[in-house]
Amino acid sequence: MTAPHPFSFDIGSLLSVARHAGQEILRVYHTTFEVRLKADLTPLTKADESSNAIILAGLSDLTPDIPVLSEETQHAPYEERMEWETMWLVDPLDGTKEFVKKNGEFAVCIGLIENGRPVLGVIYVPIYDALYYGGAQLGAFVSTGGGPLVPIEAARHRPQGPLVALKSRSHPDERLIDFMKPYSPIQWVTAGSAYKFCLLASADAHVYPRLNKTYEWDTAAGHALLEGAGAIMTDLEGKPFLYNKPNLENGPFIAKAPIFPDVFP
Repeated sequence: MTAPHPFSFDIGSLLSVARHAGQEILRVYHTTFEVRLKADLTPLTKADESSNAIILAGLSDLTPDIPVLSEETQHAPYEERMEWETMWLVDPLDGTKEFVKKNGEFAVCIGLIENGRPVLGVIYVPIYDALYYGGAQLGAFVSTGGGPLVPIEAARHRPQGPLVALKSRSHPDERLIDFMKPYSPIQWVTAGSAYKFCLLASADAHVYPRLNKTYEWDTAAGHALLEGAGAIMTDLEGKPFLYNKPNLENGPFIAKAPIFPDVFP
């Protein structure tokens, strides 16, 4: 059962769409699959395409009047998108590099944007059968193995030991060491895809700084999940991190548990 929410569609049905897409990804994962390269030289597999098709069909049924921007479909020009007050941002297989490496750190990401802000995020991690969702007006929840939804929240107390900071597995950035040096001691945890947002939302980590490139579909669902869990995500100046920009590439960001009232900035 899902919590009360302000949306016109059934969140349970949305969660089922995400899980269906993730289970299809997992099916392909356990086969011998072809890896192709897109124009930007990033990998593409049958799992990306199949998940995308499932999600697009599901969203069309649930919310036929809400436009969808997915990593794996042609993007509408900004002249059209700027009229979208509400939109879905989808990454049907976030972490394709991790999928290809077969390390399990990949996810399905579906985020709902209203007036540039993320209001709902769903992340499904197929290898763990872990389904997360949340938003600022919803709280944050996880269901594992198809079980009941359990509330989660970001860390509310400083650890006695080092702060746990997250960094990308496939996109390492040595600048992070200097960036976090004022807050030592730091225990770095490396993880792939939007799974990092799930770790932060579940209080398994305390901060996720990102200086190198991401795109809006990489962060929308995780950003909403974090807000539901009581965490914060801003640009490096503490300003709101917005979506449906003319350029869909994100700038640097910092995602942090609420134990950092005096940090960044």
